[in-house]
Amino acid sequence: MRPLPHRRSTVGAALVSAAAFLAVGMQSVPVSAQPAAPHPGALRTGALETGLSAAQRTALIKDAQDRTTETARTLGLGAKEKLVVKDVVKDNDGTVHTRYERTYAGLPVLGGDLVVHTPPASLAAGTVSTTFNTKRTIAVASTTPAVAKSAAETKALKAARSLDAQQPSTDSARKVIWAGSGTPKLAWETVIGGLQDDGTPSRLHVITDATTGQELNRYQAIKTGTGNTQYSGTVSLNTTLSGSSYQLYDTTRGGHKTYSLNNGTSGTGTLMTDADDVWGTGSGSNTQTAGADAAYGAQETWDFYKNTFGRNGIENNGVGAYSRVHYSSNYVNAFWDDSCFCMTYGDGSGNTHALTSLDVAGHEMSHGVTSATANLTYSGESGGLNEATSDIFGTGVEFYAGNSTDVGDYLIGEKININGNGTPLRYMDQPSKDGGSKDSWYSGIGSLDVHYSSGPANHMFYLLSEGSGTKTINGVTYNSPTSDGVAVTGIGRAAALQIWYKALTTYMTSSTNYAGARTAALNAAAALYGTNSVQYAGVGNAFAGIGVGSHITPPANGVSVTNPGSQSSTVGTAVNLQISASSTNGGALTYSATGLPAGLSINGSTGLISGTPTTAGSNSTTVTVKDSTGATGTASFTWTVNSTGGGTCTSAQLLGNPGFESGSTTWTSTTGVITNDTGEAARTGSYKAWLDGYGTTHTDTLSQSVTIPAGCKASFTFYLHVDTAETGSTQYDKLTVTAGSTTLATYSNVNAASGYSQKTFDLSSFAGSTVTLKFSGVEDSSLQTSFVVDDTAVTTS
Repeated sequence: MRPLPHRRSTVGAALVSAAAFLAVGMQSVPVSAQPAAPHPGALRTGALETGLSAAQRTALIKDAQDRTTETARTLGLGAKEKLVVKDVVKDNDGTVHTRYERTYAGLPVLGGDLVVHTPPASLAAGTVSTTFNTKRTIAVASTTPAVAKSAAETKALKAARSLDAQQPSTDSARKVIWAGSGTPKLAWETVIGGLQDDGTPSRLHVITDATTGQELNRYQAIKTGTGNTQYSGTVSLNTTLSGSSYQLYDTTRGGHKTYSLNNGTSGTGTLMTDADDVWGTGSGSNTQTAGADAAYGAQETWDFYKNTFGRNGIENNGVGAYSRVHYSSNYVNAFWDDSCFCMTYGDGSGNTHALTSLDVAGHEMSHGVTSATANLTYSGESGGLNEATSDIFGTGVEFYAGNSTDVGDYLIGEKININGNGTPLRYMDQPSKDGGSKDSWYSGIGSLDVHYSSGPANHMFYLLSEGSGTKTINGVTYNSPTSDGVAVTGIGRAAALQIWYKALTTYMTSSTNYAGARTAALNAAAALYGTNSVQYAGVGNAFAGIGVGSHITPPANGVSVTNPGSQSSTVGTAVNLQISASSTNGGALTYSATGLPAGLSINGSTGLISGTPTTAGSNSTTVTVKDSTGATGTASFTWTVNSTGGGTCTSAQLLGNPGFESGSTTWTSTTGVITNDTGEAARTGSYKAWLDGYGTTHTDTLSQSVTIPAGCKASFTFYLHVDTAETGSTQYDKLTVTAGSTTLATYSNVNAASGYSQKTFDLSSFAGSTVTLKFSGVEDSSLQTSFVVDDTAVTTS
């Protein structure tokens, strides 16, 4: 039976229904030419990338596309050269960075990419500058090849077989211009499929001179590298209820889905589903566990890029990638593939140690970010930088997640035990400890496997973040040397991440080498913090620490922050920590902090950190102090919050007015939600919470905050009855249940049934914190759906 529209007058109902991107070159041109960003030496602060909406990004790309002919002419490109817009980034100060690829006589130019930087209109004296991958004029004697396509394909297949590739095969080669190194040449690009020697899929690109038949270059395009997870403990996962089963489908993060290949090696596989929304057991032998780890890694990586850089997904377009677990059998690797825009994970040795740890997940998806931006070629020095970039951001994801089971560190793959002896795959503080990677740059570094040539860049990032010497961070002891023995002072991980991201997305190109990466990072630091900043000098000194470039003297006038050292607090006990700082420039100081424990905040004027910690765990805290000139200083330290009560817990029911019999007491709700209206029956007593049921566009909410004691296990239960006039299997009206920012479940008209059914969710991960439980009902413009909730409870044990 369809209930009567409730708690709304007919006048109100009527009103609603009636409203219906090798060489780094800098070229400057006048602003009036306006091809498309900051002069690298400009003294400017705060040039952070702004979070463009999809419409704004599309408009900027279209504007750049409309002006490609003018831009090519302004840059002095030849008559046969054309520009193709790849991406546009806009800084908060209005600076626009437009990334282009080139064609010549209609042929793709490999290594012809460039980035044009246009200052904002408000900067009247600004100049447009350009970062070229190669400034060589693109010109070839003829676009008619002397070497046949079939001959190039045969050579490419031989190259693949020399690498012990399995089942090599190729599609038709394509004619290109090779400009990645040396004089531009007409060439054939052949892509070899099949499998690499370890079973990883192959996308080997072989570039063959179309005039002489000589191999010019080769690179591999496959980049290797509430769930009960194997590596991250019990976590909350965003899933979707479809009919009577739940899917590992996160609609809140671009529609990311997690599939099982069921030990296959091709296709998408099967979308992972579950009957009770509890995924895996924490054991690698459980088939769902790898899915839980992969899904958790995907959601944390999305959130890291979104909340740290304002990046909306891998390609910055709001679209989620997807994940595939259980690839092949005993496959000890994981990889990112641009062709499917997906991550793939093997199950490891014995099929019980899937390569789905948090830093590995962040690493793989970051290959996608690199591909969408600078597209660093996966060979030579640029290939090492590509791998290091994934290690850097994978590390950033691990620290960002703040997971107490997999705490942030500068070790890569420490959880997956790929070496079989408990050691990590790579070490960022001293890469050579893995037995293959190099600590510092040397002229032959580009001849190494990219996973080893990544060492110097990983080392640079550690030095930039934490500095040289011995220190302990989150329980791990590091001892980072420098190539010249000169000590390096870190600037903090937060600033180091911002600088590397900006260098990647706005100043690097596909063939950037180590020297070029230093220039790109200095440009980024200048744009973000100014050339007379601790951060700018820090970049120069971190690179000098790996043998690239010379040291830069830090500014004499700057901000000094006294590091308070590691802090220890207790949940529920008030904290007062005064940060001390000084500036040789004088003037007022402003304070900010990242990574503070939940419940604490810093006074921007006085530097006093105060509040009451609510969540146990280890936090990497960085305090930044800025003076009146814009100079900044930082102090980074670990803040550990301990649980109270020694892990004991008293059984209790924590919700107030759980059955609604006291009306709206304790709950916060839309007017009329808590009611004794007889149009829908309460499960017990007279009152219940009735959300929606109007048959018109409407939203109802119901919420209550509850503090879950540290050391407790907690369970959230409620009874739900769904009544609807909708028909079919389409979800028109939805009820979403959340705990803080975590979606526990989504129900819809499809779930309609007679009577009440009990729903149960584990809130143990929220122990030691206060969380808001919320029901949000959204109804469309026609045919009612009523979501009736009664007899709620949060019980501890």
